[in-house]
Amino acid sequence: MEVIWKEASSSRKKLLSAQGIARWFGDGLYTNSSIIVFLLLWEIAPRVGWVEQTFISPPSVVLETLRELLLDGTLLKHIGVSLGRALGGFAIAAVVGIPLGFFLGGWFRLFERIATPVLRLLNAVNPFSLFPVFILLFGIGEVSKVAMIIWVCVWPVLLHTITGVKETDPLLIKSAQSMGVKGKELFYKVILPAAAPAIFHGLKMSSGVAFFMLIAAEMIGASSGLGWLVWNAQINYQIPILFAATVVIAVLGLSLNYLFGKLEHKLISWQEHTPEY
Repeated sequence: MEVIWKEASSSRKKLLSAQGIARWFGDGLYTNSSIIVFLLLWEIAPRVGWVEQTFISPPSVVLETLRELLLDGTLLKHIGVSLGRALGGFAIAAVVGIPLGFFLGGWFRLFERIATPVLRLLNAVNPFSLFPVFILLFGIGEVSKVAMIIWVCVWPVLLHTITGVKETDPLLIKSAQSMGVKGKELFYKVILPAAAPAIFHGLKMSSGVAFFMLIAAEMIGASSGLGWLVWNAQINYQIPILFAATVVIAVLGLSLNYLFGKLEHKLISWQEHTPEY
């Protein structure tokens, strides 16, 4: 009887596991049905002549092009160059923006009130209009591209850090001070955790802006990078490479956003998260 019971229990677990996999697969198909339909239409339309394959490459051709670019090392080279530029500019912007945001939001409130309108005005300036200025100041080399990334990334980090510090509950600070928490301990145990969600939101915004802004910068004056790959493919009418590079840019942008979301969830696990739409 014991053997029969174990076999029945094992069979039931396998059945439940199979049902769970089937349900997960079905839910995935339902949730991503629009993407599946889009990819099918994209594949079919050029092949049956609804659109010219000369202008729009089917996904199968794009994937084959991606495979070829990966095998010969071209794609990895350009990805490495673009990520290096984007991450370098983003890191400098974070190192500058976060401490400055704490100073303006916490210690120099009067100066923050005077400077905030100017900071928000500079943040609202279209960065594309500043391309000629950066090129005139720094040339068309690496410095101008990194400087553009720093410019577009520093404002979200700075302004969100200021907001996070200013919106720290005064009761938390007073309660901590009443228990003898002062100086650095007050900063690390109260102010920094309270401002962390706003800071991470600014960093998340900056990470996406940094990468896509870099792509635009590489289209103007560069000899490598994903932006240059797109521009060069357009100039030479290499449509499969154009679509392949565009797909990679989109995937990398979404991946950076996803990684920052995971990092935020891990480091700020106490924060109540709301779903993003």
